[in-house]
Amino acid sequence: MKETTIIALIFLLPVLVLSSCSTSKEIKTKVVSDVITGVIGKENIGKFDLKIDTMLHGNTYRINVKSNKVLVNASNPVSLYRGVYDYLTNACNSIVSWSGNNINLPEKLPKYTKEVSSPYQYHYYFNVVTHGYSTPYWDWARWEKEIDWMAFHGYNMPLLPGAHEAILNRVFKKLGLTKKEIDSYFTGPAFFSWNKMGNISGWDGPLPDAYFEKQIKLNHQILDKLAALKMHPIIPAFAGFVPEGIQKLYPNEKIRSLNWGGFEKKYQAHILEPGSALFTKIGMMYIEEYEKEFGKQEFYLADSFNEMDVPLPADENTALKELASYGASVYQSIKNINPDATWVMQGWTFPYQKRNGKLFWTPDRFHALVSKVPDDKLLILDLANEYNRLWWKLPPSWKMFPGFFNKKWIYSFIPNMGGKTALNGRLDIYATIPFEALNYENKGNLTGFGAAPEGIENNEIIYELISDTGWRDTPVNLNQWIEKYCQNRYGAFPDAMKKAFEYFKKSCYGSFTDHPRNAYQFRPGSNKKFRKGSINTSDDYRKGVALFLSCSNRCSNDLYTTDVIEYTCQFLGIKVDEMLEEFVKTGEKNKELLYAALDLLAGIDRLIASHPNWQLKKWTDLARKWGDTPREKNYYEADARRIITTWGGVVNEYAAKTWSGLIRDYYIPRWKLYYEAKWKSEKFDILQWEENWIHSNNISKVQPYKYPIEKAKELFEKYNAEIKHYDE
Repeated sequence: MKETTIIALIFLLPVLVLSSCSTSKEIKTKVVSDVITGVIGKENIGKFDLKIDTMLHGNTYRINVKSNKVLVNASNPVSLYRGVYDYLTNACNSIVSWSGNNINLPEKLPKYTKEVSSPYQYHYYFNVVTHGYSTPYWDWARWEKEIDWMAFHGYNMPLLPGAHEAILNRVFKKLGLTKKEIDSYFTGPAFFSWNKMGNISGWDGPLPDAYFEKQIKLNHQILDKLAALKMHPIIPAFAGFVPEGIQKLYPNEKIRSLNWGGFEKKYQAHILEPGSALFTKIGMMYIEEYEKEFGKQEFYLADSFNEMDVPLPADENTALKELASYGASVYQSIKNINPDATWVMQGWTFPYQKRNGKLFWTPDRFHALVSKVPDDKLLILDLANEYNRLWWKLPPSWKMFPGFFNKKWIYSFIPNMGGKTALNGRLDIYATIPFEALNYENKGNLTGFGAAPEGIENNEIIYELISDTGWRDTPVNLNQWIEKYCQNRYGAFPDAMKKAFEYFKKSCYGSFTDHPRNAYQFRPGSNKKFRKGSINTSDDYRKGVALFLSCSNRCSNDLYTTDVIEYTCQFLGIKVDEMLEEFVKTGEKNKELLYAALDLLAGIDRLIASHPNWQLKKWTDLARKWGDTPREKNYYEADARRIITTWGGVVNEYAAKTWSGLIRDYYIPRWKLYYEAKWKSEKFDILQWEENWIHSNNISKVQPYKYPIEKAKELFEKYNAEIKHYDE
């Protein structure tokens, strides 16, 4: 008999409970888990017989159906859940998504046999800045939902926020820094990502005193569930950034100032010199404190030069030695406490960073940075493969820096910047190009695959596709995949929808824009000429929306409604941009045209009010829950509002979310008040108005449309310049 661990999935708690058994070669285990039960329902859990088979290797699962029961064997819990999801999607036309689930498990279960072994050890998920643009104020309920989504989509390596600030706060206190000095270092929670990467310090701080203990509690909950699922989280480590006040404690220590994002000097970060004994000391204190609180970890992330000019001496040989010293300092600070841990670094900056028009990171410089780290103790996150191909027009990083010098590395995409909600991306790229690296003779130690979006809850088709691509060793047949996706998500794939996606593949999902957003999301008057949006406006998109809307008699579930809202509102947003451009071009005197554009924006906002996720109030409610007093609640809400609007420095309007509440309370009045003041020759301080909005704590109410699909059709027909009727 094979040595197996049998898992009976019951429900409720994500813990493993071992029980005795009659045979020494077989350990019977009950996993009391709400992961699967929460998706398929208690009434369906008996339809599955699920086992962890210790004879299976890597990330592998097997599916078979016998006696009207789905048998899934897998090598580990995440592969098990992926196997269940394979059956749900490919045999039962079901889907699990951020905007809702569509589960169809008939009484008579479809026959289905399959065995899958992932070509990758790790399936990576998240970006450092996802925890600014999407997750900074999540509570445990929202985190648990995301972990469940990860498990079903086969991700076993999430990059976490990890209570980094709470642990670093303890370390700074032990070093003797004052509360005032520490407060001047930490940013607001929405900006932690850039704080830990050394881009900024102190911005939108100081933090309420109660914050850190809440952060610790939440991180315990996250890590406990990930441990039960045998995932491999990546935890932030110390990367050399310190409060400026540390100079008083260590007057002989050389500290360099860094510059990023156009922030004034008081918000600039400071980094310790390479090879500094203090660098290693603080790094060791951090790992020791972290593991005392949360236990031993596998992977620690530290990035010292994310999107920043590196302060190096002019002599190249000396510069290479300094880079090697930086790398050695980071690694040693981890190794000295946990010799089994792996240092993780982002690969984003290496093809991206330029100086004087030339790439700063030559192969020699990158190699120097990692040269003193053992090959198996460094993991490089090669985040942006579509950017190399489509935006920077560069060879893949794994060719520019040959196989990343035999260090472990992960192939990944960045499908989104800032959590922007515009429909955008090249489906064909996500379906095909990963296999170039997988089959590349000199790929080195390619050990994983993943997605690193800056913000989530957008473009769900892309994340579903990337998740599937990561569990294959051959390219995806995109036409077949889209048909299956639509059947799973909408319950049908009529001819009109097939034609709609042909148009979408030539427009919104056949083009790649670095920062897709609408013109109405830019600050009015910020440019002498009209500042155009950057979403795809081709007529193919209009044709696709018309066809998609025509499928409502065949597709009437909630997920179809959600996507009707998204496709229609993007079309309507294009019309708003056209109206605003005409208004500006014709001298900004046509009040009726401006008000018509703003009325249409109000209609977009009200239509999005029926969307399950795109709500300003959801965002601010999560932020306010972190506060214990009205003052704290207002602080957290203001921080959450700032990250999605003015940001700071020169990073204005980066997130560009088409959210209900944000449109009617921010974008519409900003345009209206600016031009009404201009018509009256009155002064309107738009920057002060934006700051006042950030510190407001009210959101106007709107009544969602009773029948959003019908309203979407009505608005589309009204603003469609060339109305056509489709009978397909």
